[in-house]
Amino acid sequence: MVATCSDNAMSIITPEIEYVDRSTESIRYLQHGWPSDLCRWHSHREYELHLLVATRGKAFVGDYIGDFEAGSLFLTGPYLPHNWVTDAVFSRNVSIRDMLVQFDEESVTSLSAAFPEFEEMKPMFDLAGSGIEFEGFDPVLARRRMEDIRDNTGPARILAFLGLLADINAHANKRQLSVVAVTQPEDSSKHIRIAQVVDHITKHFAEDMSLEIAADLACMSPTAFSRNFQKITGNRFLEFLNRVRVGQACSMLYATDQPVSVICYEAGFQNLANFNRHFMKMKNMTPTAYRALARVELAKKEAASR
Repeated sequence: MVATCSDNAMSIITPEIEYVDRSTESIRYLQHGWPSDLCRWHSHREYELHLLVATRGKAFVGDYIGDFEAGSLFLTGPYLPHNWVTDAVFSRNVSIRDMLVQFDEESVTSLSAAFPEFEEMKPMFDLAGSGIEFEGFDPVLARRRMEDIRDNTGPARILAFLGLLADINAHANKRQLSVVAVTQPEDSSKHIRIAQVVDHITKHFAEDMSLEIAADLACMSPTAFSRNFQKITGNRFLEFLNRVRVGQACSMLYATDQPVSVICYEAGFQNLANFNRHFMKMKNMTPTAYRALARVELAKKEAASR
């Protein structure tokens, strides 16, 4: 449930800015399943190398909204907001969906200062400020590297981490994600409130949601909310809402046999004409054409994995 304006500001328990203790280790390994309280729209001062090992869904990185699948690998830079939301069609719980490593900018700078050979990684870390997806990176290798980091301690853990950095730096297909440059937040309270609305939309996309309702959830006037939402997310509110709804419709199209007319309403649209218009605008094809294409592509991937 999202806090309302009547709630005390200190009752917000899911901050958008996450702080990580670096007093005992230079890198931090985490893994978690789905659903999880750790799956939320947030940012932190560390770089994050993030591997999805199960499910399919939507990646939210800065102003970017796109697809992820099992094996997708991402690198996000300091203070770049991000989240990965599994499609609603996946109803079962997953014990491990995410494997990730966080490390700070000072470690990267010190590494380059001590070992000039690591300077060749600087373009990758610069690009991480906008988010990177390593398209086509070997998911088996990625998971093995993550497990090596998880299962080792001391120098062996650091060596495993450096090996993974070398692998991704050598990978040719690095796709920049976010267009908006994100810097350290100036007003964390605004970011917390906008982050709550973003999380509410991704979890309750089918519910009635207007600019006025969203502004009330954020305890802002509609004008202030609209301005802050675009500044923080890089998207206009209605554009973001429709992109989330179209994304969820896509997952229903490839994963179910429900008629398009039913999916339209389950994704949150109020009429079929409006749904078709937004779908065509974002996907450059009709929902029916998308369903056919997505199922062909999915069948190819399943055949290749056998």
